Amino acid sequence: MTFEERLQEHLAFLYGTDRAPSLTAELRQRLQQLDLPRRSARPLHARDVILITYADQVQAPGRIPLEVLGTFLARHAAPHIRAVHILPFYPWTSDDGFAVVDYLSVDPRYGTWEHVHDLGRSFDLMFDLVCNHTSSRCPWFEEFLRDNPRYRDFYLTVQGDPDLSAVFRPRTTPLHTEFPSATGPRKVWTTFSADQVDLNYQNPAVLLTVLDVLLTYVRHGARFIRLDAVAFLWKEIGTSCLHLPQTHRIVQLMRTILDHAAPGTRLITETNVPHSENISYFGDGSNEAHLVYNFALPPLVLHSFRTGRTTELTDWAAQLQTPSPDTAFLNYLASHDGIGVNPVRGILDDRDTQALVDHTLAAGGFVSEKALPDGSRTPYELNINYLDALSPLRAGESPDVATRKMATAHAVALSLAGVPALYFHSFFGSRGDRAAALTTGIYRRINREKLALARLEAELAEPTSLRARVHHALRRWLTLRTNCPLFAPAVPQTILKGHPRLFVVERTDPTTGHRALCVHNFSGERVTYRAPRSPAQAGLIWHDATGDRSLPARDVGDTLQIEPWASWWGLPAAAPSGNQPCSND
Repeated sequence: MTFEERLQEHLAFLYGTDRAPSLTAELRQRLQQLDLPRRSARPLHARDVILITYADQVQAPGRIPLEVLGTFLARHAAPHIRAVHILPFYPWTSDDGFAVVDYLSVDPRYGTWEHVHDLGRSFDLMFDLVCNHTSSRCPWFEEFLRDNPRYRDFYLTVQGDPDLSAVFRPRTTPLHTEFPSATGPRKVWTTFSADQVDLNYQNPAVLLTVLDVLLTYVRHGARFIRLDAVAFLWKEIGTSCLHLPQTHRIVQLMRTILDHAAPGTRLITETNVPHSENISYFGDGSNEAHLVYNFALPPLVLHSFRTGRTTELTDWAAQLQTPSPDTAFLNYLASHDGIGVNPVRGILDDRDTQALVDHTLAAGGFVSEKALPDGSRTPYELNINYLDALSPLRAGESPDVATRKMATAHAVALSLAGVPALYFHSFFGSRGDRAAALTTGIYRRINREKLALARLEAELAEPTSLRARVHHALRRWLTLRTNCPLFAPAVPQTILKGHPRLFVVERTDPTTGHRALCVHNFSGERVTYRAPRSPAQAGLIWHDATGDRSLPARDVGDTLQIEPWASWWGLPAAAPSGNQPCSND
């Protein structure tokens, strides 16, 4: 099937066979007018590690935030970080960037496109395509309210009082918001907030406009594009309005376009839903998302630390698989959002889920809720800084213990098959900003503090500070990962079951037979690990990057003593041929 035939097939599914030919021709014309960079579609590598950050995350008086960020990351993130996810840097009105006013501009408070391009000269870039909704102050919406014919059907409205009880609700705010317009009051669909008005993808002009935005981001250097809240795109009354077939088809259309016009640019779907639904966005492994957020990982790791038991984490990870070598999980523990509860429904029982809620509140965090069809509410998201969740201030744990917990949690994410993504506040050892959440009433701001450059540099320069301890421990784990090809996303993994306090990941190259063995202790007890006997075992060198220690296999013998909350990785030093499968310098 030709590229044009594939486009027409997607558009016929969405808008009917009569409209598909003209829409295909219009889309082809738009593609021909764009000057997109031609990149090689290289496979994902062990060195592909993403840092998640705000454009103005690091601030200095009188300096442009994007320039400050670029200079800071060049000094403290390179070469361990290969890609930078700049959270929405476009003009916005709420939700700290996710209510976009102008998709094609850089907010002048942060800098210009040239500053974005400068960052892209040192790192791969990841942008957000906020595709479900716009700001209520977006010019598109203002023209919609004026009844401009071009924008008349750009946003989703509801007529009368239909039964919407089946609609999945990720919030407790009203599903619709009434706005005055040139034609009278209009009830507009607002899935997330009254300032975030939902686009109407049943109007093909909306889809074509959003595709223009997608391709503009590619032109500006995006190698990864995160599809924010993508599961909600297509709505039909009488359904859940979640994961509808048309939504999947839109993602497939985007994939078809990128594979043709910008190979090497990867789509990442953000769908904070139960795991079985989340992975549906891989499609058949070649036609939908390249990467899917591994949303169940953060709550499962936290649960394992809270209980000192890895049973649920081990059982879940043992069944992880992607449909093709061209797809991968995005393995993360923290982000600008909270820790989702939805992803572990069906993995943890209600008692363990409630224990996570109680633990979060006791540790000084908050819990966001969603509305259920019967009008009741249930926890949706845990709003807490991940370091605080692992080592609450009230617990009074030493900086050494807090560092070991944080390092082991991230060693797990770094060892699993997939692409790791580290949040800025995790990588740089921040505590939470509870005061900001209380002052604004926005719970997510507990983990969104903007940092003064001078303070950040001073704390990183003090080797005994918790910030420096965590940051340098994570850098050492990243050095091990990025220098070892066995951690490339496509290298198979096996989860080894054994001691209930340990989480053990084995990565094996089926071609060379080289393997890595990663052992993580989630408890406050010393645990003896008995490594499987094999010829490959004898050639491993064991590394505790947190403690900056290495031991050859001959000094370890048949057993390895894993200290409380510690991790050890056994990596091959050299193959018999003299090749270096892992360089641990």
